Amino acid sequence: MLTVSFPAAAMGTNCYVVARERGSECVVVDPGIGVTDQLEHVLADFDLKPTAVLLTHGHLDHTFSVTPVCGGTIAAHIHEDDRYRLVDPYAQLGPQLRGMLEQSFGKAATWQEPEKVVSIHEGAPLELAGLTFGVTHAPGHTEGSVMFTIDDVPQGLDDATAASVTSTVVTGDVLFAGSIGRTDLIGGSAEAMQRSLRDKVLPLPDSSLVLPGHGPATTIARERATNPYLQGLTS
Repeated sequence: MLTVSFPAAAMGTNCYVVARERGSECVVVDPGIGVTDQLEHVLADFDLKPTAVLLTHGHLDHTFSVTPVCGGTIAAHIHEDDRYRLVDPYAQLGPQLRGMLEQSFGKAATWQEPEKVVSIHEGAPLELAGLTFGVTHAPGHTEGSVMFTIDDVPQGLDDATAASVTSTVVTGDVLFAGSIGRTDLIGGSAEAMQRSLRDKVLPLPDSSLVLPGHGPATTIARERATNPYLQGLTS
């Protein structure tokens, strides 16, 4: 599996491009702030054609570039409980953050909803770009936060990691290396996050490679052993 990742221009959000191989169709996951130019370079360098956008949740730092990336021809996929966030994600921002974005990009903050949006839910895998993406609903950071699972691993892993992983999970802001997503924003819930960590994260196999919404990749084995937010939980 070909997987290319790079951080957005703000907030360090990871954007992922996932494909079977060079020269094939691909899926773009979480196109955040200011990613369009770099994404164009990745698509050209690997001769990839995007056929869908997957969103782990509806916060603006993960969805900022969704409409230009979709371009009116491909669909954005988001959990039904976060679907409302694509109507106007700016409405959920405070004036300070909105002002920061306007200062950074030199224009008033405006939003256009993607033309094609598919509401997704747990138990309905997505067949996209020759890959199967499992959908795991894991609320807590937002109501509709999801993790995407793939029964494959990226090419180019170091030998030690490649020997220890057999599958991949894109966790968004549910799980990071050594941490978890915050729960104090609109739609967040510490109680729901605890349930998601216990019932959705802990049952994942140790051999899962974790591609988080922010920060470096990790593994479920490593997080189970060292992440303080998983300690004391039992699946």
